[in-house]
Amino acid sequence: MTELNGQVALVLGATGGIGGEVARKLAARGWRVRALNRDAAKARAKAPDFDWVQGDAMHANDLMTAAQGASLIVHAVNPPGYRDWDKLVLPMLDNTIAAARSLGARIVLPGTVYNFGPDAFPVLEEDSPQHPVTKKGAIRVEMERRLEVASRTGVPVIIVRAGDFFGPGAANSWFSQGMVTPGKPVNAVKNPARHGVGHQWAYLPDVAETMVRLVECADRLPSFAVYHMDGFWDADGCQMVAAIKRVAGNAIKTQAFPWWIVPLAAPFVTFMRELKEMRYLWQEPLRMSNERLVCELGSEPNTPIDEAVRASLVSLGCLPTPAPASEARALVQAVR
Repeated sequence: MTELNGQVALVLGATGGIGGEVARKLAARGWRVRALNRDAAKARAKAPDFDWVQGDAMHANDLMTAAQGASLIVHAVNPPGYRDWDKLVLPMLDNTIAAARSLGARIVLPGTVYNFGPDAFPVLEEDSPQHPVTKKGAIRVEMERRLEVASRTGVPVIIVRAGDFFGPGAANSWFSQGMVTPGKPVNAVKNPARHGVGHQWAYLPDVAETMVRLVECADRLPSFAVYHMDGFWDADGCQMVAAIKRVAGNAIKTQAFPWWIVPLAAPFVTFMRELKEMRYLWQEPLRMSNERLVCELGSEPNTPIDEAVRASLVSLGCLPTPAPASEARALVQAVR
């Protein structure tokens, strides 16, 4: 891999949605991207441009070995299948903090709204009170607490909190598992929102671009730098569905999400347990204020919603992959 800026970034979770996006954007900026994976050969076959290292983020020695020479660690890793969050998430983060402290590296963490309970709604600032109502939310709060402690002892940290992820690579998301069916044309859209209740979405490439821009100006940031993204604000709970219908065809049906099935399936399906815990985020409007982010960067990366939805549906196999521009021109000429 050609090094343009001579810097090395270790990305944990590079096979995932946000980790993969950040890794690709860092590589495009000239970073040498190293990635830790439990099956490095398989991961390398899919993304040969990264330097894959065999190992597990749960093992401190594996992570420390992979991090050698890195000035940046992107902590975007989740437990396999999102299982055993309460047992695995914090030990993995502790390993990242230990490696960053040893090497003098910066940590970047993709954050969420799970830290916050309804008492902080409807507008979330970076320093809004964090009183989570779910186990995952409590773990998220503890993750950020540990990172803040680390930042006071020489480990600089950047956290970008955003709404519900969607986009290419966002496999475990409301968009891909709750609203449409991957691998099938969109004949109907299930809407988990209630009419009139706003909801906040975040397009993965925009989140990744935001993180990389903050890394690029990291020298002027505080040691514990936290930012909120506005993302795509669905003001009445119907705008995401409307965008899907515009892109996939206005004749498709809109259905209410079958919330009644969630508690029945939760004991057997991990994702359904996630949905059950996070339902409160659909019952009241909440919106993140990106004032601090805009003040720092001048603007927030923001892909037009129809373009973002189209890319998301194509990646899920719900729309055909667009033909390359050369093929499209040839087809037009043939028709003429």
